[in-house]
Amino acid sequence: MANLVFKQFEMTRSFFIKNVDSVSKEIANVQPDGFNNTIQWHIGHVLTVAEQFMLGFPHKTTYLPANYIELFGNGTKPADWKDDVPTIDELIIQLKDQLVRLQQIPAERLNEPLKKPFMGLETFGELAGMALFHEANHLGHIQTMKRVIEHAGVKN
Repeated sequence: MANLVFKQFEMTRSFFIKNVDSVSKEIANVQPDGFNNTIQWHIGHVLTVAEQFMLGFPHKTTYLPANYIELFGNGTKPADWKDDVPTIDELIIQLKDQLVRLQQIPAERLNEPLKKPFMGLETFGELAGMALFHEANHLGHIQTMKRVIEHAGVKN
């Protein structure tokens, strides 16, 4: 079962990166009507949440800058950005690096109970499933936003 989870991370992340690589820089920071965020925000959010769920960011891992919580955490939005924001290219490199670290998680860790249940999830493996669902969900947002922006001819 553990191999399935890690294979799913590889497949989902590879597909996610392939899709964000196809987003032009001109539309990455466009926030179309009816959307709360930009494509760039979704990319950073997926990176940040996966780091939180799977690797204990910001307390147990320092691979991402601490300000990513303020930039890409739950409830944040680009309209509030004040700090230096990473480029999409930087985020893609970090997504690739993160996948390598995710694949180094020991398989037996998936059976470990969480110290405190999260959204009804009780084991680390269940949390991994939530991380995968979260990433796929945001990929859908990115694909939708890209189509809306391109269709409307929206520019930054």
